[in-house]
Amino acid sequence: MGGVKASRDDVRAMVAALFVTNAALDRARRQKKGASTLSVLQVIAAAPGIRPSEIAGAQDVHPSQVTRQVRELENLGLVQVTADTADKRSCRVTLTAAGAGELHSLTEQGLDRFASFVADWEPEEVRMLTSLLKKLEESKAAAAARQRPPPGRHWARPAALKDD
Repeated sequence: MGGVKASRDDVRAMVAALFVTNAALDRARRQKKGASTLSVLQVIAAAPGIRPSEIAGAQDVHPSQVTRQVRELENLGLVQVTADTADKRSCRVTLTAAGAGELHSLTEQGLDRFASFVADWEPEEVRMLTSLLKKLEESKAAAAARQRPPPGRHWARPAALKDD
């Protein structure tokens, strides 16, 4: 598939479309109660016993926001909060059975919503978008790996390898 590269205008249009889509998804996650809850529950489900600070890092939000969310989820019986035996200043958060049920319900609602977005698409178009998004993530990871400085101390590297 090598050959001709995308033009600068093609890349600019792609970036603009991605930014619009990302901003809309981010707004939904931050403003809509169900989307915000879904996002937090997904992080907790992926890492049972996670610390609130780790949830905040995964969501790129201020820790105080996570503290409020976790407290609310605990009050609703969706998460269990236990003391962190390794760090007395923190706690660990795990989904309850009700939390797992809510995660499933919110996931299904989200899938229904996205299904409505692509209701008039051909199945192959949905699969193509999925494939291209995965390819973009793989390309981003490969570019990041190429741009990562070699391991070791900068001052100890041979002059030919040092960054200018």
